[in-house]
Amino acid sequence: MGRGSQWDVRRVSRKMGQVWVPKAGWVRFRWSRAVPAGVKSYRVTMDRGARWHVAFAAIPPPIPAPGNGQAVGIDRGVAVSAALATGELLHVPGLNAQEKGRLRRLERKLAGARRGSRRRKRVKLALGRPRARERDRRKDWAEKTSTYIARRFDLIRVEDLQIMNMTRSAKGTVQNPGRRVRQKAGLNCGILRSGWGLLVRRLQEKAPGRVEKVSAAFTSQRCSACGHVDARSRESQARFVCTACGYACHADVNAAKNIAAGHPTHLPGPLHARGGCRDTGPVNREPQLLASFTGL
Repeated sequence: MGRGSQWDVRRVSRKMGQVWVPKAGWVRFRWSRAVPAGVKSYRVTMDRGARWHVAFAAIPPPIPAPGNGQAVGIDRGVAVSAALATGELLHVPGLNAQEKGRLRRLERKLAGARRGSRRRKRVKLALGRPRARERDRRKDWAEKTSTYIARRFDLIRVEDLQIMNMTRSAKGTVQNPGRRVRQKAGLNCGILRSGWGLLVRRLQEKAPGRVEKVSAAFTSQRCSACGHVDARSRESQARFVCTACGYACHADVNAAKNIAAGHPTHLPGPLHARGGCRDTGPVNREPQLLASFTGL
């Protein structure tokens, strides 16, 4: 439907606007930003927190490259949402302690409410508000962070992570039950709460053609100073000390530097059949995710 014939939008004050909805008339909404020119449609939705939103369909222009020739690597994690090769550690703002306590209380109420009852509906509605608030903060962080990175660097490199596979449940089947199911469920929530996929998707939309995905293999085990690969260099979740040259820095920043360098997937030299390097011992996968179990 075209604007002017079946719908229209107008601003009535500094903070309020009105949109014409067919069969409903003029509907007021809070004017949070200017409506772009050339908008041809809109959508009215209600989120899990029972809040109504109106969204006007518009494709913003991409952010131009700064032209400084700088490249940056981004290491995404659970303890640190995004670590840049420049040494910056970025965290997704979540719920505070008071909000988390209220969320847990509501979850306990929901577990005790009878299915189909009015009490359960009220609790679900109340439970949707803090979850919607947490989601809004994550989206706001992703928008501001992606804009900041796209304006600052010409080339952006990230790990090629299969997030859907990484967040798959470990419960298994009745015949073959899984192990450490609760720890894996907590890790999955931490990954999804960190907004890994949302950040990369917004970077690709704001900086098209300037986002490269590199292999995630050995990025947390390789020394960014000398290139030596050893799983023992990763002393803890946050500390990296190279066993060859003694270089030490934050483990996530070291991984981000390796991502910025864009190292190839395969390592030189003879390899074990299981994928490990002979001179460093078997290295089959990154230990970062398993080590994160203790921090959840």
